[in-house]
Amino acid sequence: MSGRAQLMWDEAVTGYDFGPGHPMDPVRLALTRKLVDAFGLDREVEVVAAKAAGESTLRLVHRQDYIGAVKAASADPAGADQSYGLGTVDDPAFAGMHEVSSLIAGQSVGAAEAVWRGEALHAVNFAGGLHHAMPGGASGFCIYNDASLAIARLLELGAERVAYVDVDVHHGDGVQAAFWEDPRVLTISLHEHPRTLFPQTGWPEETGADSAAGSAVNVALPAGTGDAGWLRAFHAVVPELIADFRPQVLVTQHGADTHFEDPLAHLAVSLDAQRAVQVACHDLAHEYADGRWVALGGGGYAVVDVVPRSWTHLVAIAAGRAVDPEAMVPEGWRQEVFARTRQLAPARMTDGRWPVAWSGWEAGYDPADRLDQAVLAARRAVFPLRGLLA
Repeated sequence: MSGRAQLMWDEAVTGYDFGPGHPMDPVRLALTRKLVDAFGLDREVEVVAAKAAGESTLRLVHRQDYIGAVKAASADPAGADQSYGLGTVDDPAFAGMHEVSSLIAGQSVGAAEAVWRGEALHAVNFAGGLHHAMPGGASGFCIYNDASLAIARLLELGAERVAYVDVDVHHGDGVQAAFWEDPRVLTISLHEHPRTLFPQTGWPEETGADSAAGSAVNVALPAGTGDAGWLRAFHAVVPELIADFRPQVLVTQHGADTHFEDPLAHLAVSLDAQRAVQVACHDLAHEYADGRWVALGGGGYAVVDVVPRSWTHLVAIAAGRAVDPEAMVPEGWRQEVFARTRQLAPARMTDGRWPVAWSGWEAGYDPADRLDQAVLAARRAVFPLRGLLA
């Protein structure tokens, strides 16, 4: 197996553009790629442009009628069929939508193929992680569910156990739905509580169909959760489940919208805690999945201050060349940011909270604490179904 990491990238993914004023500004992708290059990480990874996902691949997850509706809306945005979630405020139709959505999906599928076949140990597609798209509809800025398609492709290639860990601030509802009845896929989502955030799903009681009981795990965090609570929740749930499941591949989604500066949600997580979870996911892949790791992007709407730094850390960790949190952001990139956005870029690769302190679950818990209640709810819902002590 090659130890070299792959970075999946085609400049055309920046065409995933819902228009002026939409939170999903593709500048976040362009600036991330520029920052990756500014740190020289493009020389530490193999940069690969995979082909777009074809219709047979899209059908591994999506219904034929929905694919047809996306194609029609792509050719005639004004005629988009809103019954499929297309042409809405969240998911405006635009010319070429099918093609660029298929291209992003293709990068995640290509990442999964490379890792499974041993062509790369790790593969990153930070343009991916579009986890809300459903088999039959668009949702939450997501047209095709590249994360689900990557997992489905792994199963098609013969994988018997795939674990998916989603740390986006929003519930990974589309991936959960795609594998609700499939015990070969363990989906774990840590997200802001559905009472206070879209898509209003991801309750701890959602644990998978009877045929796959305990295969869906949801840690619904109280609004306002910060670094210590977020990391405590992650480590109280994820490692034990991964150790028990022993996946052949770990697929992770790293939406940066948990950040305290993100305009669309209510968690208070720093860049430094996001980096800590990226490191933890990398380590879990090595400990339990022979290093096979597919890492995806996701949400993130602080498109200058947060997203590029967070995902550059992700690429660096995958490349085995982690960027020191105290590192200065290259001046050339800061100038590029100002030229493109008229915003001042951050100066360092940290929010000043590294190393992040948190307390482990094994030391005990407080049943009156809201964060601990969220962890307990998830553990009590799922762990007994998997033969583990809650």
